[in-house]
Amino acid sequence: MLGVAAFAWLYFAGGSGEPSTELTTPPLAAATTTAPTSAFGGQAFVIDPAQSVASFEIDEILRDSPNRVVGITSELAGQIQVDTADLISAQFSQIIINARTFETDSDRRDRAIRSPVILNSGSDEFELITFDVTSVDGLSGEVVMGDTIEFTVTGNLSIKGTTSSVTFQVAGTFFDESTIEGSAEATVLREDFGIGIPSVPGVADVSEEVLIRLEFVATSV
Repeated sequence: MLGVAAFAWLYFAGGSGEPSTELTTPPLAAATTTAPTSAFGGQAFVIDPAQSVASFEIDEILRDSPNRVVGITSELAGQIQVDTADLISAQFSQIIINARTFETDSDRRDRAIRSPVILNSGSDEFELITFDVTSVDGLSGEVVMGDTIEFTVTGNLSIKGTTSSVTFQVAGTFFDESTIEGSAEATVLREDFGIGIPSVPGVADVSEEVLIRLEFVATSV
C-alpha cells in the first residue's frame, strides 16, 4: 500500500510536461578563450531545435533485469559565434534545456522525473537546466570544411537549483558556411545535483552516474 501511495504521489506531483514558456536564443556570453577582445568576430550560429536533441541516460535494474533509461527533448537553445579563420576567438552563449519536456518510453516515468524527488522540473523554478561556459580547450586554427573538430568546454551546469562545474567533450563539423553539426557529452553524478530516486515497486540499483548528451545542428543567422 505504501508503494502504491508513493507512486501515486509521484505521478500527480509531476504535473504536465508542457513548457511554461517558449525558449529564445540566449545572448553571447563574455569571452571564454584567451584571444584578445579585438579578435572577436565572425558568424553567429544558432541551435535549431527542430534538428537537435538533448538527452540523458541512466542505468537501473527494472524487475530484476538491467535497463537503460533514455530521456530526450528538442526544447533547447544556444548559440556560438565563430570566425572560421581563427577558431580560438569563438564565443558561446548559455545553453538552455527545458527539463520538464524530457520524454522516455513511459509517461508514468516522465511524470516521476518531473516530481520534486528527481528533477522537480514540474516546478517553474526548476524547469530549466542551464550551462554557462567558463573555458574552452583545444579549439584553435582555421576551419576545414568537412573535417571534425574535437575540443572540451567547461562551465557551470545548473540542475534543480544546484550548480557544479562540468566538462563536456565536444565534436563539431562545418559542412558548409552556414551549418555546424555536432555533439557534446558529459557524465555527472546524481548526488552533485540533489537528484534522488524514489522507492517504487520493481525499480532497484539505479546508477549514480548520468550521461548528458547534446546532438545539435546550428545554422548561421
